[in-house]
Amino acid sequence: MKSHAQVVVIGGGVVGCSVLYHLARSGWKDVVLLERDELTSGSTWHAAGGMHTINGDPNVAKLQKYTIELYKEIEELSGQATGVHITGGVLLAATEARMDWLRGVVAKGRYLGLDLEEISAEEAHRLMPLIDPKQFVGAVRNSEDGHLDPAGVTHAYAKAARKLGADVERFTKVEDIVRQPDGKWRVVTNKGEVIAEHVVNAGGLWAREVGRMVGLELPVLAMEHMYLITEDMPEVAEVNASTGKEVIHAVDFDGELYLRQERGGMLMGTYEKANKPWSEFTTPWNFGHELLEPDIDRIAPSLEVGFRHFPAFQKAGIKQIINGPFTFAPDGNPLVGPVRGLPGFWVACGVMAGFSQGGGVGLALSNWMIHGDPGFDIWAMDVARYGDWATMAYTNAKVRENYSRRFSIRFPNEELPAGRPLKTTPIYDLLAARGAQFGVAYGLEVPLWYAPEGVKDEFSWRRSSDFEHVGREVRAVRDSVGLSEISSFAKYRVVGQGAEAWLDEMFACRLPKPGRMTLAPMLKEDGKLIGDFTLANVSRDGRASEWFLAGSGIAEQFHMRWFEQHLPDDGSVAIEALGLRRVGLSIAGPKARDVLAKVTRADVSNAAFPFMAIQSIDIGMSPCLVGRVSYTGDLGYEIWMAPEYQRSVFHALMEAGEEFGIALFGGRALNSLRLEKGYGSWAREYRPIYGPLESGLDRFVAYGKEADFIGKAAALAERDSGGRFRLRTFIVDTEDADVIGDEAIWHGDNVVGWVTSGGYAHGSAFSVALGYGPKEIADASDGFEIELLGKRYPARIQSAPLFDANFERLRG
Repeated sequence: MKSHAQVVVIGGGVVGCSVLYHLARSGWKDVVLLERDELTSGSTWHAAGGMHTINGDPNVAKLQKYTIELYKEIEELSGQATGVHITGGVLLAATEARMDWLRGVVAKGRYLGLDLEEISAEEAHRLMPLIDPKQFVGAVRNSEDGHLDPAGVTHAYAKAARKLGADVERFTKVEDIVRQPDGKWRVVTNKGEVIAEHVVNAGGLWAREVGRMVGLELPVLAMEHMYLITEDMPEVAEVNASTGKEVIHAVDFDGELYLRQERGGMLMGTYEKANKPWSEFTTPWNFGHELLEPDIDRIAPSLEVGFRHFPAFQKAGIKQIINGPFTFAPDGNPLVGPVRGLPGFWVACGVMAGFSQGGGVGLALSNWMIHGDPGFDIWAMDVARYGDWATMAYTNAKVRENYSRRFSIRFPNEELPAGRPLKTTPIYDLLAARGAQFGVAYGLEVPLWYAPEGVKDEFSWRRSSDFEHVGREVRAVRDSVGLSEISSFAKYRVVGQGAEAWLDEMFACRLPKPGRMTLAPMLKEDGKLIGDFTLANVSRDGRASEWFLAGSGIAEQFHMRWFEQHLPDDGSVAIEALGLRRVGLSIAGPKARDVLAKVTRADVSNAAFPFMAIQSIDIGMSPCLVGRVSYTGDLGYEIWMAPEYQRSVFHALMEAGEEFGIALFGGRALNSLRLEKGYGSWAREYRPIYGPLESGLDRFVAYGKEADFIGKAAALAERDSGGRFRLRTFIVDTEDADVIGDEAIWHGDNVVGWVTSGGYAHGSAFSVALGYGPKEIADASDGFEIELLGKRYPARIQSAPLFDANFERLRG
């Protein structure tokens, strides 16, 4: 075994071998994989081996498509058979609600290049004769589903990597990982030590244990998962004989089942409600090619549905029940990327769908390690989407919930209860008493809307029980004044002698003067967006430089990782995420200034406190930082305070606003309000695949400023070339539903773009969508349609904001 390597990959399952292969294919030859046992030991060897392109996140779906297309390449290079069978498949719907969801899947497929087609239950039966069509209302045909040999694929990755110069060390157990003073990692094994610049934790079932070696508690949990294999079935033989092909795959979402042919019989797997974690706290190192004891009683309810939906199984004998552990993250997506605070330590774990996602994970991670960027928008897989709040107990609760709901519908207005409430603000109980219906963002309970007594969310793809009440909240803001809780924003403090120069390099905007704020795009080296913030200069006379940042709450860990990677080595700049050490309230609407004036002695007139000003003032008896800005697009103020003051400030504002009819409003009303202004949001309109010109943030980029900010050359190149896309606001002539994101945008007979977010703009009484399309037709006057729930609705570009197009309310 070599004593030094550029990269050590820990774990010889399909994910670790994919990472090794992609690193070697990209030119990093000095890479070694360490596996404590034989390759595939753990979850890989007993996997059902299915593969598919469907995923709730279109960006992950792209990587799944790549993974499936990759198998031919590694088979040819390695000479190792992968056992890939592209059979195609059907996705089945037993309810109209499920069929609506599948129609959305088909729409996503249109701009992802996936071959999907809505078909009837009878057509699905013709394609897959084991189905009882009477049990279903419709289906979707997918030509790219299939299955493979898990061991063959894993060994193909490993053999191909070896041919490209990589090393694989089997029966080499990693016992410790130590960071050296020079920044390199000392990987201690039972066969000696390896000094490496980079370490990749692809430990699978042992990812937690590997993480703990460096002080990291990863939010992953293994679950027992069962599938059965039948004896040979005459119905299978008949399909094979009549078609010359295998029985195609089937996913029965409402039955929580997946099926495929296995030799002369069928394989049927389930994600049962009565699920069971495995080895909840530690994973035994001596576990390998073992299986767990089957528990057919636990999956009996799912099997009963399966026998009803697929009657041929009623007569089939069961040859074997496989029960083995697979690891999951709380939301079911992988954990991939660099770990904040541990330079050179990477993770690629929690990949429960390894044969659908493993290739994409390997590609993204190798790109990230070599080029500093994954090359794709992989936010849904980024390990930074979780913070310290994702404890072991939280992870256990959410993984169990996610597993039990893996094939369940997640409606756009549905909030899942497990692991909640976890983080709450000081006024959580006050808002709950006033009817707040909460969602969760980065572990924090956030009010979505306020329900009268006896009214709750009724989950639906269409406008639901919250619709009129959200409309009432919106009208209160536009007509008078509303108050919202804004603690879910991420808050940061930047100080130090070098803070100003550092911020000038980090952000593409021109820095504000003391007492002023600005919108601040942050770019990567390739000129694409990596963040959008409000940047405030809160420096005071005679004191050191001090800055306040507010940004997307869900991206706090993501952005702190980026900030810390770019801090100067001389200690001249310090940045901290304030978390719930700073909480916030916002007031907005034409009477917002009147309310503020009643609770402070400060002069809050337009002349003294203009738009985008910020100052420290007392609200009642409480010291606060108040900025003249509002995401509602209306006259408004964001008020930040230490948590011990939030209740006092809340009561003061509500009492002062009583004469103006002040009303509470939540996140759904805020979404409606910002759509009227065409304001984008992080992880939707603003993502690492769009440039500032494409996203409309170029007006905040100081292309001519002296500082050589990150991404400047690329941003200038985008400005000169015009980029590829344009973000536009559309008015959609819908009926009883509104877009939520990822719907297809048509122009004529072609799908030309995709919706990033949308909803109903109650103040203007329009259904609104934000989305990207090619720059060449971005200003076309007509011809657009947006596909929603299987229908195409006329859409027209709204070039000016629906509300306050001249910014008179905002600035007045």
